[in-house]
Amino acid sequence: MPGDRLARILALLAVHNDSHHNLARLCDVAAEAVSMNGAGFMLMSGETSRGSLCSSNEVSALLEDLQFTLGEGPCIDAFNQAQPVLEPDLADPATPRWLAFSPPAIKAGVAAVFGFPIRVGVVRLGSLNLYRDQPGDLTDDQHADSLVMADVAARTVIAMQSEAAPGAVAHELESSADFRFSVHQASGMVSAQLGVSVGEALVRMRAYAFRNNLLLDDIADDIVARTLRFDSESQD
Repeated sequence: MPGDRLARILALLAVHNDSHHNLARLCDVAAEAVSMNGAGFMLMSGETSRGSLCSSNEVSALLEDLQFTLGEGPCIDAFNQAQPVLEPDLADPATPRWLAFSPPAIKAGVAAVFGFPIRVGVVRLGSLNLYRDQPGDLTDDQHADSLVMADVAARTVIAMQSEAAPGAVAHELESSADFRFSVHQASGMVSAQLGVSVGEALVRMRAYAFRNNLLLDDIADDIVARTLRFDSESQD
């Protein structure tokens, strides 16, 4: 029953639950509760990823980085479609998708990925990303546990943010989550350099990162340091 699932997840969260480990614990519990190899929570606004709330291991962190860099993947689709996005066999999908995301994810040992929107009512906050190193569908219990875990994450973020001053980010979120501030600063700089919108600037940055086999964070640091410019000369 839903109440039993919630009670089990809250009991797992209660272990080592303190202000410094609360966010990281969310990802660890998500992986444990759903019996996955790893989990991550991506925060989003509009159609733009704002960064990672947490990730349970290096592979989960890579999946977050890939989706943030490429703008595609299960978290992105789950958020945009406002429904779970399930890929039980990333190497041999029934319908090919995520042509840029899939190869490096498979190379990292990911065989199946599952995205669940994080939301409160109609307000979407991001997505829960789960992965497994073996292909296969989620069981009914795993699917139900994932939905409860996404709901717990949404309510945790809302509760944290409720303590913040209007217009500010809650201290725990700002100190523990990775909001990719350098990427957002760099996209503003590229927007000014090219005379395009910030959204278009982010698309240009993602294309450059993909062509050069780099993560978005890597080129953002160079843009902010002014060692990389996005004008006509620098892109030749």
